[in-house]
Amino acid sequence: MVWEKVPDSEKQNGPVMGRRTRAAVPLGITLDGSGPDALYQQIRDQIRSAILQGRLACGARLPSSRLMAAELGCSRGTVMAALDQLVAEGYLVARAASGLSVAQDLPDEMLAPMPVNAPPAAMGPSPPMLPDRTMAMLGPATDLDMPGFGVQPVAFPIGQPDRDSFPFPLWAKFLERDWRRPAWDRAGACHPFGHPGLRQAIASYLGTARGFGCEPDAIVITSGVRHSVSLFARIALAAGDRVWIEEPGYPGIAEALLAAAVQPVAVRVDESGFALEAALAAAPDARLAIVTPSHHFPFGMVQGLPRRLALLAWAQRMRGWIIEDDFDGEYRYTGRPLAPLRALDRAGRVAYLGSFSKLLFPALRLSYIVLPTSLIPVAETVMSRISTPAPLLGQGALARFIAEGHLISHLRRTRLLYAGRQQALMEAVDRHLAGLMTVIPDSGGMHVVVRPASDLAPVFDDGIGMVAAATAGVRVSPLSRCYRGADRQHGFLLGYAGTPDHEIDPAVRVLARVLEHLMPRAGAAGQD
Repeated sequence: MVWEKVPDSEKQNGPVMGRRTRAAVPLGITLDGSGPDALYQQIRDQIRSAILQGRLACGARLPSSRLMAAELGCSRGTVMAALDQLVAEGYLVARAASGLSVAQDLPDEMLAPMPVNAPPAAMGPSPPMLPDRTMAMLGPATDLDMPGFGVQPVAFPIGQPDRDSFPFPLWAKFLERDWRRPAWDRAGACHPFGHPGLRQAIASYLGTARGFGCEPDAIVITSGVRHSVSLFARIALAAGDRVWIEEPGYPGIAEALLAAAVQPVAVRVDESGFALEAALAAAPDARLAIVTPSHHFPFGMVQGLPRRLALLAWAQRMRGWIIEDDFDGEYRYTGRPLAPLRALDRAGRVAYLGSFSKLLFPALRLSYIVLPTSLIPVAETVMSRISTPAPLLGQGALARFIAEGHLISHLRRTRLLYAGRQQALMEAVDRHLAGLMTVIPDSGGMHVVVRPASDLAPVFDDGIGMVAAATAGVRVSPLSRCYRGADRQHGFLLGYAGTPDHEIDPAVRVLARVLEHLMPRAGAAGQD
């Protein structure tokens, strides 16, 4: 048993009626009202740790929220917030007659303490420098990666944030302040991993916003997701190694791997995301998995906890690696953001990718990768010899922008803005594209996927639809470009984050006219 510390206010005013002043907590939870974390976070983290360390067995029943609140001396709402998050993450399940209990389907090998004498994580050999890769190997460029250089954005580009909401005057002040009298490490020879202040700011941000700690020395500033993936492949893999990627997925991942002389292997995802069983069937000898567990691209599904733990167990057992692309992890409109894989990694096998270009503005071209500690020495060699560092110009300003709290404020504003735009877009699709397209619900992100109605799917070609829509002044991205194999689904990705509210409904009406012209019988079907 662990005894709860009684707040000073209750020592002065006396115990609350019906509550013992030193209550025994069956789950071994202690709360610190003066700590940096909210009370619900403390409850959530301690229950999660008890499950992962085997102190709470699979199937074990938890006390009622009312009893836990009474014993912990906090509100029932605080307890419910923690339990709801654990249910959403898959650690707990609700039983109709018996309340909450620990999930039964968690991998046994992940529910035990790490051995004290566990061998250090192995580092793969650093692959040789690359020959030039041909365009034929990379395949044709896709509009998913082409933001429309030098043109005014139109509805519905993906990966484009709202530019009017970004505080450009403040950003200009930070840039001017940073470069008025730059220190030598900024104007001269900066560390190959990037601006030290920015890496420190990112480490602090991740600890607060994404729930895991890391050292600034493990963070490498890059110029984009491709740069991050290619760098990691050079560090951890050898030429010819095979890598699991999600199918469908972001095309730039496969392109970056091919450019790094390793072989991507597409693994078809289902409604629960990436599955280890399907990956092992496709390529049992793969040494790296690249996944988007918190928000899949492009469909937005969340990988369940059992699959997350199974993937971590594979990496630990086979000494493989995982790249976690936290795609749109900051934009979740229902519930709280789920804990990333990196927060669950106890063996040092997960690299974490993030980007600021979509959060702030695309021309920034600043992303980052958080490396496993064991790979830092190799990364320093690779970055100093054969890899081009990210541009330094905006890194100091971004460090100040994060450290002074402006990033958190900007995310709070845009989260509300984008949630409203997503709702407006989905309602416009229901109004104007009925009988033509159906929209896939999504709990977050910056785009939605629409697919042709079932009777139109066999004859619908999203490449033709993209060209026709562009001619009419509407930008859509074809879903089929997210697939590498021959079995492809067709549809559109509609980005709403960078589309002003007043343009959403008119643009959907234009898209409806385009599709009705391409498929006249679809228009008739929608009017029946």
